[in-house]
This record gives sequence, structure tokens and C-alpha cells, in this order.
Amino acid sequence: MSPSADPDGRTDPLPAPGPTRRGVLGTAAGTALALAAGTAGATGSAAAADLPLLGTYDVVVAGSGAAGMTAALTAAKRGLSCVVVEKAATFGGSAARSGAGIWIPNNPVILAAGVPDTSAKAAAYLAAVVGPDVSADRQRAFLAHGPAMISFVLANSPLRFRWMEGYSDYYPELPGGLAGGRSMEPDQLDGTLLGAELARLNPPYMAVPAGMVVFSADYKWLTLAAVSAKGAAVATECLARGTTAALLGQKPLTMGQALAAGLRAGLLAAQVSVWLNTPLSDLLVENGSVTGVVVTRDGTPGLVRARRGVVVGSGGFEHNAALRAEFQRQPIGTAWTVGAKENTGDGIQAGRRAGAALDLMDDAWWGPAVPLPDQPYFCLAERTLPGGLLVNAAGARFVNEAGPYSDVVHTMYDRNPTAPDIPAWLVTDQNYRNRYLFKDVAPTLPFPDSWYTSGAAHKEWTLDALAGRIGVPAAALRTTVSRFNGLALAGKDPDFHRGDSAYDHYYTDPAVLPNSALAPLWLPPFHAFRIVPGDLGTKGGLRTDARARVLRPDGTVIPGLYAAGNASAAVMGHSYAGAGSTIGPAMTFGYIAALDLAAT
Repeated sequence: MSPSADPDGRTDPLPAPGPTRRGVLGTAAGTALALAAGTAGATGSAAAADLPLLGTYDVVVAGSGAAGMTAALTAAKRGLSCVVVEKAATFGGSAARSGAGIWIPNNPVILAAGVPDTSAKAAAYLAAVVGPDVSADRQRAFLAHGPAMISFVLANSPLRFRWMEGYSDYYPELPGGLAGGRSMEPDQLDGTLLGAELARLNPPYMAVPAGMVVFSADYKWLTLAAVSAKGAAVATECLARGTTAALLGQKPLTMGQALAAGLRAGLLAAQVSVWLNTPLSDLLVENGSVTGVVVTRDGTPGLVRARRGVVVGSGGFEHNAALRAEFQRQPIGTAWTVGAKENTGDGIQAGRRAGAALDLMDDAWWGPAVPLPDQPYFCLAERTLPGGLLVNAAGARFVNEAGPYSDVVHTMYDRNPTAPDIPAWLVTDQNYRNRYLFKDVAPTLPFPDSWYTSGAAHKEWTLDALAGRIGVPAAALRTTVSRFNGLALAGKDPDFHRGDSAYDHYYTDPAVLPNSALAPLWLPPFHAFRIVPGDLGTKGGLRTDARARVLRPDGTVIPGLYAAGNASAAVMGHSYAGAGSTIGPAMTFGYIAALDLAAT
């Protein structure tokens, strides 16, 4: 399924940088910070140069997520000496916690699986999704180098990938969109390949059920296992995979665990060190060029020099309350994100001090979340399954519940100042609960008491009583549910067009007719779940060009400084092309950065 490639992963020459088309906010902020950093940066660098030298390498990579490890692996395979410095006590970052969908159009894995993609389709689709928020040359760089990056990873790590069949692009109706989807995910990987290093893998956001081997694509069917023959068959297959792995003495990994472990195995084979518990505190800038990093190792500040440059792949700023308050709309905070807890924007702030421009700082990889007492739960299937609807403080629907998750949260923020939608409420009935998995709670089983005591969930025998619980007008909620029920029975939603797009039907119940995304609420008790603007991480950061080089507000390059992943402003702009639009570009621009460093 996965063709081999030139181990060096050489591609056509990287495109020359073009003019960027960015928001005023990032430019203004970057300009002010560059001016403020002018004197302080020089003083700081002089002091940094006197710190104990921990090592000198061709390339220093900050962060061991998908972007950082891909960059380091590429640099090593191009003959450069490299080290990865990682803030956490584990490697893998948010990528290890994720479902590890990867959106790379026209790549060898999906083409081998029969996906009818072409470079022309991919370019038309990305341009339609992203619009003018991201320069055309960056879009072209992503599309041109993404497939080569996948071939390179296949050739230089134990990773293999599977097409996520049927997981539609998020806007398949746009030019070049594919209803069958372009997303893929890692295949099963045996964790014993890592030896002792496996114990240092960042754990997943949600653990796979014991004894099972589950892929991201399986969850669509596991949610339906109680009411679908295919769902039951997929559950049996997941259990069989787990049994087989146990008999073989394997430690099976999938999703983000497989992705991070596979990249780390590639680094081990390439003899690239990953220094854990080594946070980046600043960049070393000499004569206007970035020539190293200041880190803390074993509790002591030290300097790591970089002969060719530094790649910042240290993640976003989702756990930095001050930055979120500075750049993002209210209400916001750090309690609703599922990103790695170490992501506090260290690399972004170091780049600011070095004079970098910032972009997209107001945005994130949003999605509706239930603020459970232990951690937020990022809702995918639950808000899409038939028999549920979202209402605001007025007890009214306000969005297509089954639409792309980032769009739902954008709508929440856009409307909230005049028609409060934060929090919103996912309202369902007992028929819904009898049929579908919710998070990891099987159908018909009670939810933990803590869900109710925390206010994340409510249950009542009438809609009026439920309305009282969640603080919305009872008459309005009754009217909303009544209209929704009529639309569900007719199978058409003229109000918000739920079910009109192929994407809307991915996490639905094929047994429900005439529209698998719509079913009436009729069986008490009724349930309501608090919905807030969650995220997988922030998507704003250092402005970069098509070669992943970090730019100043005036468009000039900061020599020696590169960025990829959530430490950089996303190539997706304010939108989201498909499942894996975070990790696919992160890996690709990490790869591009290393190729450029190798050519320097």
C-alpha cells in the first residue's frame, strides 16, 4: 500500500518566497515587539553567549511533536548533525495525544488506495478553503512537498499509513473537494521497537479500551456498535487485533501514539538525541542571525549552538492564559483545550523577542467541547449523531450541529456578543442514549455522578424541567425541539442545512432515514450537555514563508530561524480543509525547513 521512495527524499527546488497577505493585527503586534526587542535582544544574546555550552550542532530543533521530529529526521538524513530539545518529560507533544489524522493531498498512500486525487484538484480545493488569508506560495509549497514528505517518512521510519476511507474533506462541495476524503492515519505499530524509550511516550488524550487495537476510523462504527451490524463487527475486529498482538508479545500502538513512536524510532535509527526536560527559554541572536538556543537542562541554563539554524516546533500557546487573553475573543482560558499541557507558547515568544511577525493569533483548531471535571471532552460524533441538537441561551438552534467543528465554534464566537451562545447546550433524549456511545460511556449506562455535580450534564423527565436546569426559556426550548422534530421526520433542514453536505454524514447512523443526520427527540428523560469553545491547540504563531523561514513584519527573513507546526501561523488560515489539517502541514513544513537548512 505504501510505495518506497528515495531515502534522501529530494524534491524539486523550494519555491522562492513571495509576498504575504496577512492580517493587520499580526503585523502591528510584530512591529511593536520588534522595536521593543531591539536593544533588549542584543543584551540578552550577549549574556546568553556566556552561558555554559551544552553542544554545537548543525541544526537545533525545539519540540518533539510531529513537526519537530519530522524536521530532525529530515536534517539527519541530509547529513546534518541535529539535536531535539523538549520541554516535557515525554516526547510526542500534542501529536501523541491526538487521533493523528494526516491531511496531505495527492500523496502516495491515498493514491495507492484508489483515491481519485490530482495536484490540480488539491490546489483548487485548498485555495477555495483557505482564500486570501495565506499566500499562494505557501499553499503551493505545502501541496508540492507533502507527498514527498510522506515518501521520505515511509523510507526512513517504521511508520505505515492507512487511508481513512469515507472521511470526507470538510467542504467536499467546493471545487476539488472529495466526498470520499483525503485523510489518512498511522497503521498499527509495535511499541517494543522503541525499547526503554517507549516509557517516555506522551500518553494519549483518551486511552484505547483495554485489550483492543483501535484506529481513528473505527470510532465512527464503535459509536454505533449497539445498533449496527457493521459497528458490532468492527468492535469484534478491534478485539481480535488486540488478542493477536498480545499473543505475539507486541505492544500495539495506533493513532497519535503510533505516529510519535514511529518518528522517534526513525530518530533513534538516525542517532538523533532528544533531550527531555529541556525547555527552550530564548534564542541566541548574533549579528541579526539566530545561531542557537538557550535552554534549561538539569536545572541549569545553558547554550546550544546551531551552525545552520534553529527550527521552532514547540507547539502553540493554548495553555498560556495571558497570551489567550491578549489575542483571542472572550470568554477564553486554558481549561477547555486538549492540547499538551506544556504548550505555553515558549517558541512563539522567543521568536517575538527576536523580531518575528505574528499571524492568526486570534484563532485555534476549535471544536465544541464538554467541560468534564477531569478534562474537557472534544465532541466529534456526539453533536452529529441523529437525535441531538444545539441550543443557545435563548433555547434556539443557531448552527448546523454536524458541520465542521471549527465552524461551529467560529459561529459561537461570532454570535455571542449579541445572541449568547457560550455556553451552548447539546440536548438529546433517551432514545439517543439507548443507541449510541457517548465519550466512553456505553449506551443505556449512567454517566458518572461528577458530570452532573460539575454542571457538565443534566437530566430531566420533561423539556420544561430541563430548560429550568440549563437556564433557557422553557417555551422556546419546546418550540425549538418541536420544529426540529418536524424537520427530522421530513429529512430536510432548511434552517441550517444539516445533512446537506457529505461531511455531515460521517458520524451519523445509516439506519436512520430519510436523513442519517436527523432524528426526532421523543423519549424521556431528556439530557443536556454543556458545550464550550474547546480546541486541539492554537493555530497562530510566527509568520513564515514558503521555505518555513521566519519573517519580520517588513517581510524580511530572520536568518537561521525556521518554524513549523502550531508554533507557526497555520497554512490553513482561518479554515480547516479536512481531518489532519494540523499534523499534515506540521510535518510538511518541518520537512521543508530541514531541506532548506541542508541547502544553506
